[in-house]
Amino acid sequence: MKPFVIFCCCLFISPSVLFAQQVIAIKIDGSINPVSAAFIHEGIEKAAREKAACLLIQLNTPGGLLKSTRVIVSDLLAAPVPVIVYVYPGGAHAGSAGVFITMAAHVAAMAPGTNIGAAHPVDMQGKMDSVMSEKTTNDAAAFIRSIAEKRQRNFQWAEDAVRRSLSITENEALQKKVIDLVAANTPELLRQLDGKTIALPAGTVTLHTRNANVQVLEMSFMERLLDLISDPNVAYLLLLLGMYGILFELYNPGAILPGIVGVISLILAFYSMHTLPINYAGLALIIFAIVLFLLEIKIVSHGILAIGGVISLLLGSLMLIRSDAALETVRISRSVIIAAVTVSALFFLFILGLGIRALRAKPTTGVEGMTGEIGESLELLNPVGSVRVHGEIWRANATGRAILQGEKVRVVAVRDLTVLVEPLNS
Repeated sequence: MKPFVIFCCCLFISPSVLFAQQVIAIKIDGSINPVSAAFIHEGIEKAAREKAACLLIQLNTPGGLLKSTRVIVSDLLAAPVPVIVYVYPGGAHAGSAGVFITMAAHVAAMAPGTNIGAAHPVDMQGKMDSVMSEKTTNDAAAFIRSIAEKRQRNFQWAEDAVRRSLSITENEALQKKVIDLVAANTPELLRQLDGKTIALPAGTVTLHTRNANVQVLEMSFMERLLDLISDPNVAYLLLLLGMYGILFELYNPGAILPGIVGVISLILAFYSMHTLPINYAGLALIIFAIVLFLLEIKIVSHGILAIGGVISLLLGSLMLIRSDAALETVRISRSVIIAAVTVSALFFLFILGLGIRALRAKPTTGVEGMTGEIGESLELLNPVGSVRVHGEIWRANATGRAILQGEKVRVVAVRDLTVLVEPLNS
C-alpha cells in the first residue's frame, strides 16, 4: 500500500520540483585581481564536483586587472557547468573588467537599478600616449568581440563599450541583447532560469532551478585578507608603513614594535605588489626617499635632504603602477598619494626637525645645565665656600677676587661637584 501511495504522490509533483538541483553561489564585490580569479575558479570546480545545476556569480565590480580578467574568461568559456553572472544588488555596476566577465557567462542577468559598461582601457593615472592607447584598445576590442560572438550577444555594443566607454542600464542591456534576463532577486532569477537549455563543451544541459537549494560559497579569511591587500591603495600604504617602521627601528634600536610592524607590513606589501603591475623605477624612487629621510636624521642639511625625499616620494608614488598592464581601476588614488606625501613632509620637515633641534639644544638640567646660571654666595668665598644655585647648595670656588656673603655669582664651570663662580658684576 505504501509504495502505491508514494507512486501516486510522485504523479502530482511538478517536474521542476522533482528534478530541482543545487546551485552554488559566490559573490564578487570589488576589483578583479588574482584572488577573485582564483575564487571563481574554485567555485566552478566545486559546482562541477558536486554536480550542481549551475554556478551563480553575484557581480559588483568597477573593473580590475586585464590578466586576471583573461583567466576568469577562459574559465567561464571552458566551464563544465553552466555559469550565471548576475549583476546584483541594485546600484551594482559591472564596469571595465566586469563587462568581459558578464559577456562570457552562459547566462548574463542584471538586477533593476544596475548598469554595465565603460570598458575602455586606460593607464594607472587615467591616460595613455596615443600609440599605446590604440594598441591596448584594439586588443581589448578584439578580446570582447570574440567573447560576445561566442555567446551570441551584441558584439557591436561590446566593441563600442571598449572603444567609446559606453555604459547602459539593465533595461537597455536587455533590449540590445547584451544580457539575457532582468531579475529583482535571486529566487526570481532561478525561476526564470528554470527550463533553459545551456550548451556546454560536453553537450547541452537543461536547468532545473525553480526550487533549487542555493549553497553560498564564502571566501576564507585568508582569501579575504589577500583580496583586501591586493587593492593598490592598501598595498601602497603597507609599503610606506613598512619602510617607516624599519626606519624608526634603525633610528632607535631596541624599540622592537616599529620593527615588527614594519617587517609584517613589508611582507604583505610585497605580496600585493606581486599581484599588481609594479613599475620598479617608481619603487626605487620611494626607497630612495626613505633613505633621504634617514640621512636627514643623521646629517645636518637644513631640510634639503627631507625636501629631496618628499619630491622623490611623490614622483615614485605617481609612477608605482605601470601604465600599460591593466584596466582603468587598478591605480593608486591621487588623494591617497597626496595625503601620504603631505603627512611624510610634515613629519620630517617639522616634527622631526623640532626633535633634532631639541637634541642639539643647550642642556638645561644636571651638571651640564649649571654653566651660566646665577646663584648667591652663602658665605665669604676667599676663594672657597658655598653658594646656592637652583635652590641647591653647592661647594664653590671663586675664580677671581673674593666674593662677599650674599653677593650674586655666575657659574663658570663645574669640576668634580665643585662649581667655579665669579662675581655677577665683575
